[in-house]
Amino acid sequence: MAEGEVCIIIPCYNEQESIRNVIQDILENTPDGELWTILTVNDCSTDDTVKTIEATQKAVILDLPCNLGIGGAVQAGLKYASRNNFSYAVKFDGDGQHLAKNICKFISELKSGSTDVVIGSRFCIKHDGFKSTFLRQVGIKYFQWLIKLITGKTITDSTSGFRAYNHQALSFMAEHYPAFDYPEPEEIILLNRNNFRIKEIPCEMRKRQGGISCLSSNRAVYYMIKVSFSILMAALRKPENNKGLTHD
Repeated sequence: MAEGEVCIIIPCYNEQESIRNVIQDILENTPDGELWTILTVNDCSTDDTVKTIEATQKAVILDLPCNLGIGGAVQAGLKYASRNNFSYAVKFDGDGQHLAKNICKFISELKSGSTDVVIGSRFCIKHDGFKSTFLRQVGIKYFQWLIKLITGKTITDSTSGFRAYNHQALSFMAEHYPAFDYPEPEEIILLNRNNFRIKEIPCEMRKRQGGISCLSSNRAVYYMIKVSFSILMAALRKPENNKGLTHD
């Protein structure tokens, strides 16, 4: 791969405990002769996340002027990748849950031309890896049902943040990514409405390696209501100006 072809986007908010190991994991899984750009998007962290990243001297730091939440941070990273003309972008969590060994599989799938977006799924095959809490799994099953009802397609892990985009999908999502909390299920609806192909690839994930999740159990009901509303609104939106995207 040519220099600048792959951008690994890591949204960061108070990830000082895990971000060093996350960056190291990516570096260790970068194929020989290739150079992946690691872009960390600092969403106004209040701990030593930035200092920890700087100490590695291996990642670009994009500092946001105010806290935008996960959706805004991801969109900022996608805009950076799109404007710098990267061919592929990978969204990768800063908490250590995602395994960098899967990135090459994602990129290979995109390069084959069989899909526009890859989602890493914990549920499309059975394995012994981390699958999240029972309450979260209930939510995932609910969103799987709702997304299939709207799109006719089964996405087993609609809340997975481990995703990769080809250039067309990257350019589109840089402008239209849901810039709010919990954007992943809504993103699937937007991609489907605009004729992008989505493929899930099975991958194991770890428990969070540091920090505190922004989604606590007492917010689960609020989360499901808010995301359900966002999904329905996205389904009612007209497709964007994306008429040139067709697939054989």
